[in-house]
Amino acid sequence: MNTVGTLRTCERGHQYYKSSDCPVCPICESKRQPESDFLLKLSAPARRTLENNEIKNMDELAKYSEKEILKFHGLGPASIPTLKEELAKAGLAFKN
Repeated sequence: MNTVGTLRTCERGHQYYKSSDCPVCPICESKRQPESDFLLKLSAPARRTLENNEIKNMDELAKYSEKEILKFHGLGPASIPTLKEELAKAGLAFKN
């Protein structure tokens, strides 16, 4: 392993270096577009966390409380203001 990480090749043939065990190809990830605009405003880990938990739109997000959302690995408190703002724009809020 060099100082940048281990050279890896994804299933689509992209080669990239990664220093962690994370299996996500950064090239594939940069080309992937989320289903909802609000997801574009989040970091890639936060976006993947919501998508992996089947939260792909505001109605699905509003079914959760802030506390429940923060329990998801990959989503931290820095994302909450953005999520609250997007919920408010849609006339929604986190569950109490």
